[in-house]
Amino acid sequence: MEFSSKLLERAVNEMSQLPGIGKRTALRLVLHMLRQPKEQTIGLAEALKTMRVEVKFCKSCNNISDVALCEICSNPSRNEGVICVVEDVRDVMAIENTSSYKGLYHVLGGKISPMDGIGPHDLNIESLVAKVKEGKAKELIFALSSTMEGDTTNFYIYKQIQDYDVFTSTIARGISVGDELEYADEITLGRSIVNRIPFESSLKL
Repeated sequence: MEFSSKLLERAVNEMSQLPGIGKRTALRLVLHMLRQPKEQTIGLAEALKTMRVEVKFCKSCNNISDVALCEICSNPSRNEGVICVVEDVRDVMAIENTSSYKGLYHVLGGKISPMDGIGPHDLNIESLVAKVKEGKAKELIFALSSTMEGDTTNFYIYKQIQDYDVFTSTIARGISVGDELEYADEITLGRSIVNRIPFESSLKL
């Protein structure tokens, strides 16, 4: 692809690094921004820069936040004894959209996947186990995707905390095996949270 401007080429190359954006789509987006008022494009650039520089991760649950403690963890109406364990922030958003869950979250930042070189120590597992040891968690809801990696991660965490006084459950299999949580519709995901089952029972299925 030939460019008449090095500045245009650089913008297209940067845009095409986004997931699902090829060079042609990137070019279309960049040309669209050039046709918009300059203030609009500058506003977009500044919003992205500010987000990247100033965004924080909640010191308690690892969710994305503007402050040290996210709005969910600092909400006094949430049930602090129930912690929903999820893979990433997109899952928090998906579950929150169901309006069916009133506890807290713990974002692992991924799932155990030896094929991808991701082990337990690459995830936020130690801080979760610490919450259990301190008696802060009365129930852990395993809400990772129903994949081999998700089940492996669930089982690893379960083995780490099985000697402590904490109830473990997993979301009901209204979520199809192999499906990613973020793509589930809100009704199915909501029912899965409400109808969660003891984690030990899921090991026998």
